[in-house]
Amino acid sequence: MSRKTGLVWHELYMWHNTGKYAGVMPPGLAVQPYEHSENPETKRRFKNLLDVAGLTEQLVAVSPRAATEAEILMLHEPAYLEQVKALNETGGEAGTGTPMGVGSYDIALLAAGGVIELVDALLDQRVDNGYALVRPPGHHAKADMGMGFCIFCNGAIAGLHALNNRGVERIAYVDWDVHHGNGTEAAFWEDPRALTISIHQQNLFPLHSGGMEMRGGGAGEGFNLNIPLPPGSGYGAYEATFDRVVIPALEAYAPELIIVPSGFDAGIHDSLGRQLMHSRGYRELTGKLMRAADKVCAGRLMMCHEGGYDASTVPYLGLAVLEELSGIKTEIDDPLLEVFESIGGQALQPHQEAVLEEAETLLEILKA
Repeated sequence: MSRKTGLVWHELYMWHNTGKYAGVMPPGLAVQPYEHSENPETKRRFKNLLDVAGLTEQLVAVSPRAATEAEILMLHEPAYLEQVKALNETGGEAGTGTPMGVGSYDIALLAAGGVIELVDALLDQRVDNGYALVRPPGHHAKADMGMGFCIFCNGAIAGLHALNNRGVERIAYVDWDVHHGNGTEAAFWEDPRALTISIHQQNLFPLHSGGMEMRGGGAGEGFNLNIPLPPGSGYGAYEATFDRVVIPALEAYAPELIIVPSGFDAGIHDSLGRQLMHSRGYRELTGKLMRAADKVCAGRLMMCHEGGYDASTVPYLGLAVLEELSGIKTEIDDPLLEVFESIGGQALQPHQEAVLEEAETLLEILKA
């Protein structure tokens, strides 16, 4: 069944300049300048493959706008907003591992505003679901600082917009980026209006973050679920995580809107993760989320782009997700899917099963 799938995109997202880091290593006299891990190519090639596949023209274009300062201040502190604004003409560092170029503040506003616009398009029934292919990413940014390439916490700001301005009472996040969604977690730590779920590689980034014991605080206790999967987890582990923890949690909480901070760095060739996911895996996980959304929130499911750093494979992971969201299968196939599916470790392993058994206990409060 085809659906009206919205796509947020703007060329300016590609103009956010992260400088001449060598991967994640800052250039200097001991490090030859090269290319930052969070450079435009993975996202540009993702969009280009959508174009070549003929899918872009079958999606509903959702035009982004710059978020207002008031919208940013729903989450971020005024001093941090002023700090980032001051770097707009010069570039600099917005926080831990978060370089900015000239104009990056304006582009970050456009990214946050693009995700907000997709929320509105979904709630206004102009689209059935959607994908915000924005940059810079957002899910590590905290109220008072940028972190991990993220300037503003785009998905969390858009969620607060839905809660504060659009009459939505409950939202849920399902973050499948390989790194812990610590910014989204912090934004809703004491807020029971949001169920925050992060499926990430154990103790990867930020270090010592995203443990299963971190379950929210105050009124939000029990509404923050972390599932830290061991390195080397393949689709079998991700499938079991969704079937046994993520989908039951969504059904128990019954949100009115599901937001997916969508990083593709759990892909098998990614330089900043050590997991084994492939395009069919992302397609299947998307299908599971769509069926859950149909059941609990009239299909209201949207994704905002986060990480993913292998420019050759990320476009095929993203195409699989957009094909599933839209119900439109293009003529483009992932040329390496058969190879990736055959690589050892794709099945659920005993040590991964042990993690899932513990993760299932996180559902107790939601089901109470």
